[in-house]
Amino acid sequence: MAFDNTIKLNTVAPTTPKKPAMQTLANIVLWSLFGINLSLLIIGFNQPIDWNFDPFISITNFTILIWTTVTFFSAIVSSYATNYLTGFTYHSAFMIRCLGFTFSVMLLVMANHILLVILSWLLMGVFMSQLIGVNKKWGEAREASKFTLRYFLTGTGFLSVGLLIPAFYTGVFTITKLTALISEIPLFITLISAMCIIGAAVVQSAMYPFHRWLLSAMTAPTPASALMHAGFVNGAGILLALFATFLFASNTLHILFIIGGLTAIIAQFTKLLQVNVKQKLACSTIAQMGFMIMQCGLGFFNAAVVHLILHGFYKAYLFLSSGEEVGQTKPQQPIHLRIQPLQAFAVLLFGVLGAVLFALWTGKGTKLDSGIFLTLIVAITVGQATYNIVKEKSLSVVQKSILMPVLFMAGIGIYALMYLGVTQLMADLPMIAQPLPLSWVQLVFGIVFLLGFFLMKLGIYQKFPWLYVKLLNISQPYKRSVLMYKSK
Repeated sequence: MAFDNTIKLNTVAPTTPKKPAMQTLANIVLWSLFGINLSLLIIGFNQPIDWNFDPFISITNFTILIWTTVTFFSAIVSSYATNYLTGFTYHSAFMIRCLGFTFSVMLLVMANHILLVILSWLLMGVFMSQLIGVNKKWGEAREASKFTLRYFLTGTGFLSVGLLIPAFYTGVFTITKLTALISEIPLFITLISAMCIIGAAVVQSAMYPFHRWLLSAMTAPTPASALMHAGFVNGAGILLALFATFLFASNTLHILFIIGGLTAIIAQFTKLLQVNVKQKLACSTIAQMGFMIMQCGLGFFNAAVVHLILHGFYKAYLFLSSGEEVGQTKPQQPIHLRIQPLQAFAVLLFGVLGAVLFALWTGKGTKLDSGIFLTLIVAITVGQATYNIVKEKSLSVVQKSILMPVLFMAGIGIYALMYLGVTQLMADLPMIAQPLPLSWVQLVFGIVFLLGFFLMKLGIYQKFPWLYVKLLNISQPYKRSVLMYKSK
């Protein structure tokens, strides 16, 4: 009798974790909303939308523009999370908070009643803090959630004071009527209101010294980080655009210009000191929000909205691809490169041409007003892009010669088109593109800004150890959000 010595094992094929029903529902809802909003946005170019449901809701072209933007980012993040968070215990909780955040932003831009504006601002902060700490088993995430919530509540407090004081004074509680009465409100009330609105904006956009909450929020899952950097911190630009009349009436735009400029320079410095990919991206976001606040301080709220939309696309992509960057990055010695005279000439040439073309195509920067600084920002951006190309060793001289003018024309053309398109969609808002007369504050700070930018690019700051240590210290997250507690 023959015996079979083969051992037979009962094997079970691995099964793919079942995706929660909430994930599928969220994807359907978000992509459907994006499709509807995009259709309305296209219609709005020819037939301006103005739906009023007094005293609570007002839907305009600007409302549809922000709805289209936020639903697109949310839909992308939701789709990405389908695979990224598969098997994650709090997958459904993440999607519920994602939907809640999306609807709170949509409520903010359609709210006409002061109380609805405050409520939506509060809900945005609550949902974002919950997204940051969605992993309840991770002690550091819980600490980061509580830490960021304190900042968001502070911002809501500023906004509440800033809106309720003029509302109670005038007895008017709608944005449209309150802005129409701005000339009848005493200056001291307008000033207090504007400063509080600025306070709410700088807290949420992580301006210095309120930047630490964003650096501490890296415990959030990558999809949540993408949504936060593409949608949440950009909310400050929306708020400032809605209440631009308060800022003009109180003459507080210079404050925004200085705060934004200082933050942009400091954050660019601190970005160079980071070794963590997400912390680099956080510092980059703070710097970009500084540029956005600067544009508001120049009187160009339409440019700030263009900036926040473009930044949303760029930063969402960087966060969602951050895992791939970590996987492909290898430790290496820093490369000290020196720019050659011909390369410096190319950077200067394309930077100037970019500013000139933007001025010609948009009409901004052709007069002696604050529009000059807007074209200066364009010149710096184009120059930075040109610098990155000329310093790229993997490209030949021929490739660089072709790539630079192609990207130059395409980039400036797309930006100019977006600027003009957003300006048209925001036409229903008062004072969204009002250049200011040149002042000594703008000129002095403009020089300081340029000096800081070149000190950063030339690496001169590295020769001052005290400055290096100071920048490193101020770019650290809240200590309890960095591996301080064991997960429970």
